[in-house]
Amino acid sequence: MLLGAYFTHEYSLEAAALFNPSIVPHPDQSELAPGALRFILSLRATGEGHISSITFRTGFLSPNGHITINTPTRYCLEPSQAPNASYEKRLFERKLQELGLIGDLSRQALSGLADSFTLEELRASVSLALKQLRARNQESGAAARKILMLAQSNYEVQFAPDSRLSERVLFPVTPSQSNGIEDARFVLFQNDDGTRTYYATYTAYDGKLILPQFIETPDFLHFKFITLNGPAVQNKGMALFPRKIKGQYAMLSRQDYENIYLMFSDHPHFWHATQLLLKPKFPWEFIQLGNCGSPIETEAGWLVLSHGVGAMRKYCIGAFLLDRNDPTKVIGRLREPLIKPNENEREGYVPNVVYSCGSLVHDRRLVIPYAMSDYATTFATLSLDDVLAAME
Repeated sequence: MLLGAYFTHEYSLEAAALFNPSIVPHPDQSELAPGALRFILSLRATGEGHISSITFRTGFLSPNGHITINTPTRYCLEPSQAPNASYEKRLFERKLQELGLIGDLSRQALSGLADSFTLEELRASVSLALKQLRARNQESGAAARKILMLAQSNYEVQFAPDSRLSERVLFPVTPSQSNGIEDARFVLFQNDDGTRTYYATYTAYDGKLILPQFIETPDFLHFKFITLNGPAVQNKGMALFPRKIKGQYAMLSRQDYENIYLMFSDHPHFWHATQLLLKPKFPWEFIQLGNCGSPIETEAGWLVLSHGVGAMRKYCIGAFLLDRNDPTKVIGRLREPLIKPNENEREGYVPNVVYSCGSLVHDRRLVIPYAMSDYATTFATLSLDDVLAAME
């Protein structure tokens, strides 16, 4: 096996760590016992060279709260690039505008494109625009490369329909992801027309820079990777609310390395204005606050799991509550964390950390998948009513 691995250049996706999970309901809820729920668990898998990708597990919650994880297959599949993936001209132009790439070259290139175009059509139009403008200088060449790089960073992939979910791997493809696709926060989003779409925010890492980005999928077979734009798109830990609020998309974010912020937008790809939502208050979160996934809607308000960093760089998981109609208002907060790293969870890839990228509520129980010191993943479950009652 060792010789075979050398000859085939086999890469072990989960060799170093399997951590930072998020959990969402599975799109297929058929053939389950009454009261059960099938789920999808996304995980950050880290292999040799500290390169991170997204892998998946499936499982179900029984009516009595028991958690079962289906045994994964021994093999992994990469998706194929979606052929002739199309770009919406209006949206692409807005992204160019946000990046400061609107000029003679981009206008000329866009004028030769239809309302919907492919990457090859964009390449041809950019090349033609360079010739028409007789633009052969270094600046024009750099602008052309950036236009094409933007398109290449917005791409689609497709897995075989007969593949098992635990076989599917989202591995870095673009230059901005070259060192990892990190900490995907999946959420099941309710659209205005009643349909539902899975979104995930994630961090693209190239070894030096981090960039918050977006994933969209209707079925975990076809995935769209999307760039996010605007001055509020920075740092890690962006988490989308599961529905619009007063006609706008809402997102939690971390604009600095200390506080939690809230922002609203008319389009999920563009984020401009932010407002401070929560500052560190208790000793276990004095150094840094962040979210542990998308807010969960309850009758009492938006339940947000948070991570707090305290003395000795100890990460804990806490919670706070936002008003359902006006999430700029914090209406409840836990004085003590829900989860602290115990003696069995303190040592690992990154010591003294418990961390999650998304939880769910089922049958009045809060189900929290979380990472133990960035090397493995486990679960905690507790009464939703007890959590809400403990809010100050």
